[in-house]
Amino acid sequence: MSTNLKSPQRKSSVDQVVERIRDVIQKQKLTAGARLPGELELVEQLQVSRSVLREALARLQGLGLVEIQRGNGTFVAGKEKLAHCVQLLQSAVTLAPRELLSYAELRAAIEVQAVRLAAERASEDDLSDLRTLLKELDSIDRPYEELLDVDFRFHRRILEAAQNELMQNLMEVIYEFVVTQMAKTTPTPRENKLGRRLHREIYSAIESHDPDAAERVMREHMEVVLNRLKKEAGV
Repeated sequence: MSTNLKSPQRKSSVDQVVERIRDVIQKQKLTAGARLPGELELVEQLQVSRSVLREALARLQGLGLVEIQRGNGTFVAGKEKLAHCVQLLQSAVTLAPRELLSYAELRAAIEVQAVRLAAERASEDDLSDLRTLLKELDSIDRPYEELLDVDFRFHRRILEAAQNELMQNLMEVIYEFVVTQMAKTTPTPRENKLGRRLHREIYSAIESHDPDAAERVMREHMEVVLNRLKKEAGV
């Protein structure tokens, strides 16, 4: 099956890979059960790393666009899931700040508990990945959109370290809403000194396996986010 996948323009990122695969599924009207190319073929066609591809596919699965069957491959999900996904994505970009506030509150509840679990369960691989993303977040000269992507990947990696699949799936479902909210509340890189400090302290607490400290800093971080969004919504 030819899916006509092309390398995403500009910098390869999880967001761009998600968009490219989603566009192919929708524009080519691939039916439920259609099998996507294998991992090696997708890596070559999209010109991205395996880690970026796997993260993009996991996000697409969380949104209900694809089903990943271990050992068998990746398949287009059923029509009901696809219809729900399209509606979800269309809704995300039209939500008012007041409506986004509800999703931000849900995100905060998930992340506060997740960071506690991450502090208890994080492996050396988890810590290594988080350190890498933390360094990227300090690259203040990078484009704003790229740093937003890194920011979300940092939080997503915490969820993976928490080893709670339900939390991960729930965050993937509300991904578009979370990113929309982040775009409305995250200052430009040079102005986001507070955000960079909080991310460093979150990592430090996870590295120290201190769930109380991790929860305290994440609550502070989420309060900053919620207060900015409340200001945006005029609440």
